[in-house]
Amino acid sequence: MIKSPVCDILGIEKPLFQGGMAWIADARLAAAVSEAGGLGIISSILGGPEAVRAEIRKARELTRKPFGVNIMLAAPDAAQVADVVVEEGVKVVTTGAGSPAPYMEKWKAAGICVIPVVASVAYARKMEELGATAVIAEGAESGGHIGDLHTLALVPQVIDAVHIPVLAAGGIADGRGAAAMFIAGAAGVQVGTRFLSARECRVHPTYKERLIKASDLGTMVTGKRLGDAVRALKTPFTKKFAQMEANPQVRPEELRALGTGSVRKAVLEGDLTGGSFLAGEAAGLVCREESAAAIVNDIIGGAEKLLSGANKLIGD
Repeated sequence: MIKSPVCDILGIEKPLFQGGMAWIADARLAAAVSEAGGLGIISSILGGPEAVRAEIRKARELTRKPFGVNIMLAAPDAAQVADVVVEEGVKVVTTGAGSPAPYMEKWKAAGICVIPVVASVAYARKMEELGATAVIAEGAESGGHIGDLHTLALVPQVIDAVHIPVLAAGGIADGRGAAAMFIAGAAGVQVGTRFLSARECRVHPTYKERLIKASDLGTMVTGKRLGDAVRALKTPFTKKFAQMEANPQVRPEELRALGTGSVRKAVLEGDLTGGSFLAGEAAGLVCREESAAAIVNDIIGGAEKLLSGANKLIGD
């Protein structure tokens, strides 16, 4: 069994978080991951604060184990969701796309463990100063919104810079990736892309089909011109976006309009021409649909097996 301070702090069995993917991470997926011993996470982007409240209550019907909520702080309703997690007694909040500073005092007073996603050493230090319980260092291999640094370079630097537990995210989809991060000093891993293939995941069948068929070169990054880089599967939509982005005559407002609602269209409708199928570079490692429990057990079990045999690499 992998020993991790994150497990002791949060009361979970396995140091694995499921990513709080917008329009995707609902109660059913989160509860299945938590039941398997990891930390399931519900997204705050599911249709409004009351929809999030409903998912929190549904998750409590499906599992008695810990789960969390991810709050996208740039969302217009972030302040309302920040209140919902307090009112509903959620004990773990992960954050992204902004600073949790305005909410930290009330979250900490409510006994919530706050774990921000960070993409740089400087931001990790700021989160520690704010009182974060831990941070998730997410590299540019991940799906969705990304920073500049990649996981293998980012994680060790963040670990060296802070005194709180650091989880690794970005490009981790099996026991090999998890083992590498544990050896680097991570206290846990967060996985998003592989959970898209979980039976309990709500994404449209077309989304799963495209993911499972993706190759090692199956994703691309768009949005850098807007200062908001996003990694997604290569589809007619992402290729069109990239072509428009490369055209200096296309205004930023046109690009933003094209992207508005695109994630929802991919998740709920499987719309290849209007939907953004967010996925990380590890998409090529996702080969089949399976249960969330099988995914958790494969990643953590695989990491344990590799770590237990690592001493064989060292000669006498």
